[in-house]
Amino acid sequence: MMQKTGFGAVALIAALTGSPLYAADQPGKGVSVQPVQSTISEETFQTLLVSRALEKLGYNVQPIREVDYNVAYMSIASGDATFTAVNWHPLQADMYKAAGGDAKFYRDGVYVGGAAQGYLIDKKTAEKYQITNVEQFKDPEIAKLFDTNGDGKADLIGCAPGWGCEAAINHHLQAYGLSNTVEHNQGNYAAMIADAITRYKEGKPIFYYTWTPYWVSDVLVPGARCCLVTGAFLFSTGRNERLQHQAG
Repeated sequence: MMQKTGFGAVALIAALTGSPLYAADQPGKGVSVQPVQSTISEETFQTLLVSRALEKLGYNVQPIREVDYNVAYMSIASGDATFTAVNWHPLQADMYKAAGGDAKFYRDGVYVGGAAQGYLIDKKTAEKYQITNVEQFKDPEIAKLFDTNGDGKADLIGCAPGWGCEAAINHHLQAYGLSNTVEHNQGNYAAMIADAITRYKEGKPIFYYTWTPYWVSDVLVPGARCCLVTGAFLFSTGRNERLQHQAG
């Protein structure tokens, strides 16, 4: 399943309001701002873009502080931080709302539209066993193909605790009845996906979650080296956000 999504910038209006006494081209002169982002290094690019723009407007931009996503939202809402340039929607809709939502944040613009997330397996295994749908993982024999630790369950490389996709994956496992046959492995995503790439090169089956834009799909290229496993149903990314999406 590939769910289209997007991400954009989030900032507090009050935190970015400069004094009207300064020149129009330097509205931030004398104002310090604190950017926050997750520990995913690939998110640094868009954070630096916003930081450089604010510096040109005269703001004193502090070094980026890396925190968990929920901490980022709460920090901005409380005034301990100023902005994050990473707001995955709808995956982080609950975090956004819990921290105060539109009443606390100014949110405008999208860096990447039409991004996607989904589950993939290696193409060799997909074609050999004709695996196309995530519901096939209810079959213990299919699941066992992706068992890496000998417990009989498929080992899914999933999301780190605290990421929005963590809740989405856990919901999918319950909704599709996969809890008895699929294990959601969580931890350092970069390390786990590196292990998956090694397994792929060794000709072993792999089962993983990923998203775009992200470098993983440049290595494990969908359609060439790996295949999507699809599904379609009404699902929630959390308590507050429901989406209807089709397989594909």
